[in-house]
Amino acid sequence: MQQIPEMLELSVAGGIWLFSIWVVFGIVVSAIGKERRWNMKKVKIGIFGLGRGFSHIDNFLLNGGDIIAVCDRNTAKLEEARNKLGNIGLYEDFDSFILHPGLEAVLLCNFFHEHTEYAIKALEKNIHVLSECLSNATMADGVALVRAAEKSSAFYMLDENYPHMKFNREMRRLYRGGTLGDLLYAEGEYNHPLNPSDEVSINRWRPFEKHWRNYTPRSYYITHSLAPLIFITGARPVRVSAMPVYYPKGGEDALFGPAVKDRAAIITCMNDDGSVYRVTGCAGFGAHGNSYRICCDKGQVENVRGTDGKIMLRYNKWNIPEGMEENNFYMPGWNDPQEEMIERAGHGGGDFIVVREFLNCVRENKRPEFDEYFATNMASVAILAHRSILEGGRPFDIPDFRLEEDRKKYENDRETPFYGSDGSEPTIPCSSK
Repeated sequence: MQQIPEMLELSVAGGIWLFSIWVVFGIVVSAIGKERRWNMKKVKIGIFGLGRGFSHIDNFLLNGGDIIAVCDRNTAKLEEARNKLGNIGLYEDFDSFILHPGLEAVLLCNFFHEHTEYAIKALEKNIHVLSECLSNATMADGVALVRAAEKSSAFYMLDENYPHMKFNREMRRLYRGGTLGDLLYAEGEYNHPLNPSDEVSINRWRPFEKHWRNYTPRSYYITHSLAPLIFITGARPVRVSAMPVYYPKGGEDALFGPAVKDRAAIITCMNDDGSVYRVTGCAGFGAHGNSYRICCDKGQVENVRGTDGKIMLRYNKWNIPEGMEENNFYMPGWNDPQEEMIERAGHGGGDFIVVREFLNCVRENKRPEFDEYFATNMASVAILAHRSILEGGRPFDIPDFRLEEDRKKYENDRETPFYGSDGSEPTIPCSSK
């Protein structure tokens, strides 16, 4: 009988202890909830260019973006946006659009070679920029973009989606886990042929004679082959040389116009860590696809062509990590709590993740990984690789636009293969011959 009060005392003590745990748990859950609500603060977005921009609308909405204005010279697209988004600002010119009240960030989806001017205008008004590729189509534009971004209280981010495909994210995880060792060599191939008989797609992709796709050198559309390698390894190109794959017979590859007679640019880069990249720009080989390979001193990893994204991870027999095989062939997972939404997004899920990263950077006021230096480094490779092709493979040093002395070298370099919307004409050829 004497033990009953003792048991009651233990019971009461236990109850108090459990109650305390629940109180602490409740406080933690409440704090997490507040943090999540803060993280999902609505960011007021404007979209410039609804051809590509329309496909991003759902990605912004799912990630807490509040699209308050759109801009396009096609009034039918403006009405389509109003029907989807309701009472938003509709604009046909950028200078009016950028003054829309409350605008915090813009997505630039205008012509491939004309992003820089509009990015600078937004940055000068301290509006964050998410820009489609390419960041700059001339070296001078790259210098101007970096200078504007450095002066702005807003940030610039490149809307490059291929690094965020499932297999590329897995290869980044594996490489940065350290079991592969030091990077020696890597390959990136983006291959996008288009059927010359597909008149619907041709009219959609290059709807008029002076459209940029009719005059795009193969090296210029480089980000889908190069960006994943930089994302995975962190190595940045410092020197470039390139050769063309010239193919004048067999009809045109319809993605680009008949003036572009090269089917690929084979681009070799020396990197800041001594490693080497080999990338294609946008190739027109037979059989559509994109593939990447990372070769290190202990092993290598690649996504295998024709397997719908499977990974081949291989090690030296004397460097096999515990729990692994010499050869490991598997389908990677996302390992992401938003997997279902990612799977529904375009470009292998990359579109969703890029937008998520951008909005998180806005909310947290942090510098994006794909910033102006990342973007202009790749654009410099694209531009100087084409010059290398035109000069028989001559190597070019890649400028570092963090350095004013490198900017000075290129601040007036406006050589271009494109026709401009302002009526300007090309100054260099778009093909090797």
